[in-house]
Amino acid sequence: MKKKLLVLVSLMLVLTGVLSACGKSGSGADQEFRMNLTTEPPSLDVSQAQDQVSFTVLTGLFEGLTRLDATGKVVPGVAEKWEVSDDSKKYTFHLRSDAKWSNGDPVTAQDFEYSWKRTLDPNLNPPAPYAYQLYYIKNGAKYNTKDGVTDAAQLGVKAIDEKTLEVELENPTPYFLNLTAFFTLYPIHKSAQTNANWAAEAKDYISNGPFKMSAWKHGDSLELVPNENYWAKDEIKLSKVKFSMVADANTELSMYQTGKLDWTGKPTGDIPVEQLDKFRKENNKELQIKGVASTYYYNFNNEKKPFNNVKVRKALSMAINRTDIVEKVTKAGQVPAYGFVSTGIFGVAGEYRSEVKDDYFKEDVAEAKKLLAEGLQEEGMTEMPEFTLSFNEGLHKTVAEAIANMWKENLGVNVKLEVQEWKVFLKNRQSLNYDIARAGWGADYNDPMTFIDMFTTGGGNNDIGFKNTEYDALVKEAYATNDQKARVDAMAKAEKILIGDNQAIMPIYYYTSAQLIKPYVKNYSVDFSGNLDYSRITIEK
Repeated sequence: MKKKLLVLVSLMLVLTGVLSACGKSGSGADQEFRMNLTTEPPSLDVSQAQDQVSFTVLTGLFEGLTRLDATGKVVPGVAEKWEVSDDSKKYTFHLRSDAKWSNGDPVTAQDFEYSWKRTLDPNLNPPAPYAYQLYYIKNGAKYNTKDGVTDAAQLGVKAIDEKTLEVELENPTPYFLNLTAFFTLYPIHKSAQTNANWAAEAKDYISNGPFKMSAWKHGDSLELVPNENYWAKDEIKLSKVKFSMVADANTELSMYQTGKLDWTGKPTGDIPVEQLDKFRKENNKELQIKGVASTYYYNFNNEKKPFNNVKVRKALSMAINRTDIVEKVTKAGQVPAYGFVSTGIFGVAGEYRSEVKDDYFKEDVAEAKKLLAEGLQEEGMTEMPEFTLSFNEGLHKTVAEAIANMWKENLGVNVKLEVQEWKVFLKNRQSLNYDIARAGWGADYNDPMTFIDMFTTGGGNNDIGFKNTEYDALVKEAYATNDQKARVDAMAKAEKILIGDNQAIMPIYYYTSAQLIKPYVKNYSVDFSGNLDYSRITIEK
């Protein structure tokens, strides 16, 4: 394999549970891992999944061509080896002969080709929100956007035979092998071609990862058991993974404290702020807090009056106190955010956020009042109308209350708070059916592009209605070069347009991942962006 690819995982922040040398693994029923999803997964179709809840479940059910090990390093998954061409634009993946689906069928190169082409299909209904993660493939963007390519055969993904997949890229992409471990690039079993509801019920669900789905009680719980056909089944020690769906953080914590859960908190749950503060002060040994490459922010509906006005957006963003939010509200070591690309992301020679300062704006109540008045006048309005701030269940309400109070006190605006069920909330955001909405974005791979390209015009995850031709051009410029300095320069300019010039979103803080973990849970890993890999967990009671 060529050594040309830039090693991006060196900066990954990884939280790993290490197996004690003197510990002894349990067996059978003792090897059950229990955690809370908080809510029903909106979709377990790999072409449609776009949220942390769905991703957490998919982590156990599927495996891509590659996967990330406990240190964040790219290692072979379904592909046992691969070659990269001298120009770094062609990858040839060789699938292992013993890779099988949970029903015993062999995993083939055709399964990957079908999955990727399905995700890029411009007629897929609903459209795949992460289709742009496959724009790196030759003709991927043109086919998905109907820009001159109408035949899927022209896409740069082709099964040469059952165990050989050839992939052609538009441009050299240093992090492509990281992408092949990402959820959207998982394979899909051929049964999906004749069963549109293949991902809706446990009885129809066929997966290729360490686990298979054994039960799915919608709105209540979901259970996984080992996939006896998984090529590395000897590495899997758990007998069951049980996911609860409890929305209330206090109830989740109580379940943990009474022994009904082995894990509470991120990536899918929350620890109540008051209790988190208490655990930190007590130096609770079960509490783990790590910085992760994720950003918490608010979406402005850029297409809805008066949020279509940049001065109004800037006023709202400048009128809150981020330090007070992280120190007095969230209390988990979060860092105030004034940009979109999070901490923990690779730049040119070090961390992007150290090389590109997030100083695109400053908090300034007096200036915010002035901008708000000017913006409203430009929209023919004499005062800010009452608007709705929407968010999903969990601790987001606490943050929303604090921010609404700041807006009221500093700008004299009235805000209606509205909590929505997760699936409904996502649908409303995607359809721009909101005024201002809570949002969060975790890195899909360790490069600034995982943040920057989501707000290109018409992008599947661009749920703010932002359109800027210069921004789009800078993203294309960064795509087209393998020069990391040139790439970062282009992405930094794009971030300035997004935040400094347009304040298209309102950054609030860079996340931390806080969880309580029972001391008998070993061999877990939380990667640089906060995703939990529970597949190799052992229970050491």
